[in-house]
Amino acid sequence: MKKISYKEKPKKKHSRKKHKSMRVSELEGVYSQRVSKKVPLDQIICGDALEVLKSFPNECVNLIVTSPPYADRRMSSYGGITPENYVSWFLPIADEMKRILRNDGSFILNIKEKAENGERCTYVIELILEMRRHGWLWTEEYIWHKKNSYPGKWPNRFRDAWERCLHFTKSKQFKMYQKTVMVPIGSWAEKRLSKLSETDKIRDESKTQSGFGKNISNWLNRTMVYPTNVLHLATESSNKNHSAAFPVSLPMWFIKLFTQEGDTVLDPFIGSGTTALACRELNRHYIGIEIKKEYFELAQTSLRKKYTPTLFDLLNEHGIG
Repeated sequence: MKKISYKEKPKKKHSRKKHKSMRVSELEGVYSQRVSKKVPLDQIICGDALEVLKSFPNECVNLIVTSPPYADRRMSSYGGITPENYVSWFLPIADEMKRILRNDGSFILNIKEKAENGERCTYVIELILEMRRHGWLWTEEYIWHKKNSYPGKWPNRFRDAWERCLHFTKSKQFKMYQKTVMVPIGSWAEKRLSKLSETDKIRDESKTQSGFGKNISNWLNRTMVYPTNVLHLATESSNKNHSAAFPVSLPMWFIKLFTQEGDTVLDPFIGSGTTALACRELNRHYIGIEIKKEYFELAQTSLRKKYTPTLFDLLNEHGIG
């Protein structure tokens, strides 16, 4: 019998489909990556924000609202991030947030620069400029006025009574539902609108020729108007065991303005769970990340209870005080 040489061995038939051969370890890596790319809706994850965000799929959240750790030189404090290192620490996190935010979504950053050695630090301004270089649009700046802030002073300044709420977007076309945050017109209208001049009945251009103008008569018979970009909210909230908890009404305001029911809101520094509580009250999905175990457990405890607004929360919600 004739022996078949190596060259004469019959070739196996292969599928015409092109495929890339992979080792078992590579396949396992792809599998685990696919599993981890699921969105953990209505969950708070205990972990480092940057590492956790890397596991999220692209464009999976409608809104990001958060208040990251303050810049502080004390390592015992939350984060212990120095003013000099704040921008380099935050930018990689901002890049991941930009990746997972929908193109029509918004990012609200509640932050305030600290004073040190007799002057204000510049890391917030530097962060804004760097985020713009990384593709973010600095769309607006809202001011949170802490209307019940205690009086006080230092030799060269007075007590802080406001914080920035920076609004970043990926596109100029983003979702915004302005009618959801309308406010009562106020008592000024009763007197001001009772006697209108002829000028009040037309668009009165600004005397500075800025291009801005107003028609006072447009406010006749209105009970609700659009707010300004200054939010007058008390600092007290139902979460009193966190060193820097903002009131529930702060994330609520932005959640109503930039999302609809069923949308997903992320807070990568969720602390005691305030943003999650706001989402639950407004029928939105939430995702929270918290690196400190004690705050993570506090947030879990808060979510197990029925949310009961404090007097300050109620006053904030209705714009009283």
